[in-house]
Amino acid sequence: MPSPAGSGDQVNAVLNGIFEPGLFTSGPVRVALVVGGAVSLVSAMVGVFTVIRGQSFAGHSLGDLGTTGGSGAFLVGANPLWGFVSFAVVGAGAMELFGVRRQRGRDMATGIVLGAGLGVAALFLYLGTTERNTTGATITILFGSMFVIRASMIPVFALLSVAALALVGLLYRPLLLSALNQDIASARGVPVRAVGALYLLAMAIAVSLSCVTIGAILSTAVLIGPAAAALRLTKRPGLAFAWAGLIGLGVTWLGIVLAYDSYYWPPVGRGWPVSFFVVAVILAVYLLADVAGRRSEKRAGRIRGRDLVDRAMDKGAE
Repeated sequence: MPSPAGSGDQVNAVLNGIFEPGLFTSGPVRVALVVGGAVSLVSAMVGVFTVIRGQSFAGHSLGDLGTTGGSGAFLVGANPLWGFVSFAVVGAGAMELFGVRRQRGRDMATGIVLGAGLGVAALFLYLGTTERNTTGATITILFGSMFVIRASMIPVFALLSVAALALVGLLYRPLLLSALNQDIASARGVPVRAVGALYLLAMAIAVSLSCVTIGAILSTAVLIGPAAAALRLTKRPGLAFAWAGLIGLGVTWLGIVLAYDSYYWPPVGRGWPVSFFVVAVILAVYLLADVAGRRSEKRAGRIRGRDLVDRAMDKGAE
């Protein structure tokens, strides 16, 4: 019978084979696991309604608008998070102000706001690179970096995450009803415009947090990918929220582990960006969920077909 010490050595050997030394003792990694996990959880759950309501383009645009805020914050020496949040919230308000109820009008307003925001972002990035010599700012803004987030920012991320989830929780039923049919929702007394504006606020907060962790360009992947995968696995909104949160949390943590381990891959000392791994894992998970969803739909179709045949035979026997 193996001794407890021997079993412990075997467990350590397995863990060392999976995780590189120092992973769980590294301060930046622990902060990345906490912040990245919280942000991906919130973004994925908020993203469920983004997919259901057909507002993926708006989510992508808010991420791009975050480029304007992040680059402006770098230019004046402020924390990029506040730049991301402020410009995303202002952008969401502008989309709602200029938009109309129908999809075409919303997309047109989103495109106009996005174009204006990216133009200002180009100016800020140019000034930041030429006048302040912050050449690394562009990479950080566009692709993020979880490993440089300070531990002192954890309470701020937690507060914003709770705010976004609380908004979605309070708006759950009106959001579902307005997503199914805005006319019916209005007839039942749902303030559709106000609900849409508040949801855009929640989405702006979630996207802003993602901009800090995996970058403005890739923030849409965390918002849409886990939610889309969850909705391929189930059509029940409540269960989709749970699936999306678990997927978002899992892919981000796995991406952090792979990014840390990649530092020891050949050529040693050149780790790959965590944002790449997160997005790559999200893509793989979505493809697997899509395959599982297609198989489930085929099985459901065969069951419905057999039920129709059985009913027809029963009627014939009568």
